[in-house]
Amino acid sequence: MTRLDGTAPQAAAQAARRLADGELVAFATETVYGLGARADDDAAVAKIFHAKGRPADHPLIVHVTNLQAAEAFCDSLPPLAQRLMAAFWPGPLTVIVARRSGTAEAAAGGHATVGLRAPAHPLAQALLAEAAALGVPGIAAPSANRYGRISPTRAAHVQGEFADVLPDLCVLDGGDCAVGIESSIVDCSRGHAVLLRSGVLTRAQLEAATGEPLREADASAPRAPGTLASHYAPRATLRLMSGAALRSALEVLPLEALPASSPRRLAVYSRSTPPPRLAGRRMPDDAAAAAHELFAVLRAFDDEGVQLIWVEEPPPDPAWDGVRDRLRRAATS
Repeated sequence: MTRLDGTAPQAAAQAARRLADGELVAFATETVYGLGARADDDAAVAKIFHAKGRPADHPLIVHVTNLQAAEAFCDSLPPLAQRLMAAFWPGPLTVIVARRSGTAEAAAGGHATVGLRAPAHPLAQALLAEAAALGVPGIAAPSANRYGRISPTRAAHVQGEFADVLPDLCVLDGGDCAVGIESSIVDCSRGHAVLLRSGVLTRAQLEAATGEPLREADASAPRAPGTLASHYAPRATLRLMSGAALRSALEVLPLEALPASSPRRLAVYSRSTPPPRLAGRRMPDDAAAAAHELFAVLRAFDDEGVQLIWVEEPPPDPAWDGVRDRLRRAATS
């Protein structure tokens, strides 16, 4: 597996050449690392589904440099989508629009809609620009992890996921992802704005851009990445608990009987400091800080071999909606 230092002058160009040749490249974005292929090459995109173990009808997000590049994948951009793009691109927002026939069919999972995003990470932007210069109109990329599991926020996480199945994978290392959870997804394909997945952008921020209330997803909503009931799951069983329930559960644990050197089967991630004889981390009080570290914390617990993770339910503040969404889906697994 090749790991390219994103600060090296030719790193983005080298990765772009691989994409242009139909190979896969993992790359940093501000949200999480993506596993990318050129979006206009169905055979290359199929390699993503195979490597992840992802169903071929579960769509990917197509990453582009800007609004103008997005137009290659749709016949027209609805005003709703344009307002959202103007407000949040480049950034952690994916918009769903009607797909142009004959384009990115595999990336869209065969559906009539496509998800488009312009990432803000400078290395992702450099990769997209270098790829565009080689005739690649966009990069189809889900998170660079096995299907349903924890998204990677560091290059080392990607290597741990795919070392055995993609030994020749190129990983474009852009450091730790600043945001830490995936983009918000808003469907703009049906004449009104529908929130399909929460992220770090709040409902109020999105509604200020759309000029109308966001609707909830219904049975007719298009398929979108990361919206299955069970997703983002560690190997350990994750249990999401209220603060009161977590404190009560900890009170009945015979912690004093546990030798300090005993294997730690239980981990705690809470807004109060966990007991010292348990594997644990204190959840930040700030929603953005919690989002930034969430997936790395869950991966660290897995690496420690814990079997059960107790997580305190985040506060009800809307700023926590994205973190709450990821934890609830992880707890459903």
